[in-house]
Amino acid sequence: MGYLTRTGRRRRRPDTVVGMTPAESMPSAPDALAPTVTDRLVAANRGYADDFADPGMDARPVLRVAVVACMDARLDLHAALGLELGDCHTIRNAGGVVTDDTIRSLTISQRALGTRSVVLIHHTDCGLLNLTEEFRFELEAEVGQRPAWSVESFRDLDADVRQSIRRVETSPFLLHTDDVRGFVFDVRTGLLREVSVEQIPAGD
Repeated sequence: MGYLTRTGRRRRRPDTVVGMTPAESMPSAPDALAPTVTDRLVAANRGYADDFADPGMDARPVLRVAVVACMDARLDLHAALGLELGDCHTIRNAGGVVTDDTIRSLTISQRALGTRSVVLIHHTDCGLLNLTEEFRFELEAEVGQRPAWSVESFRDLDADVRQSIRRVETSPFLLHTDDVRGFVFDVRTGLLREVSVEQIPAGD
């Protein structure tokens, strides 16, 4: 069984795997011979490839936009933003924060692949609202080494969106910073709420 996407293609339900009945593909008691999640994904890819047709597009996004968002599994960015395959670059990480690696991706996106606009998306009920930098010290106590990266946790969604906007706008590596906008996605309603940049303190 499956369902039709916006583009009319039939998509299998997530609880089924190509070549398996729904009952066979459902998680069961641990078994050394049972398919792993990765096995299920690879099997699903075979079905995808059977119907695949080369869209004939290159790597440059049609809408010339890069979207930076959280990796949260509840965010279906293409559906939420009305995007199709090939429309945008999507850069995701824990929290949707702008880090050095985010700037790396945005720089390549703009300078090598022609994007101009940047959309930044945080969301309600984010896991980083409940973490602190103490997480790094807990890791050090467990494995004997403190990670070099920052957790980038936050307490105020809007304030962190503004900080992300500022990090993009002040990066010397980005060619285009005139169309940078930030939003908070509500995981309960599916709506975006834009964060006002006028409230960014001059000293941030």
